[in-house]
Amino acid sequence: MTGDIATMGALIGAGLATFGMGGAAIGVGMVVGSVLKYMPKKTDNSTMFVGIAFAEALGIFAFLVALLLMFAV
Repeated sequence: MTGDIATMGALIGAGLATFGMGGAAIGVGMVVGSVLKYMPKKTDNSTMFVGIAFAEALGIFAFLVALLLMFAV
């Protein structure tokens, strides 16, 4: 598909995909904040690394989708 409508749709999709990166940043902040809050009480911190890994993976995926949609135009 070519034309103005296809370009508009791709750019809107890329803009919406960038919200995923913001969501990943919020997720990392929430996980790290809660771990720092409860770290003195509990010594097992493996859940922090799992939460950060999932949040960062979603952020990277959203970044790749945004790049794909922007350069597909």
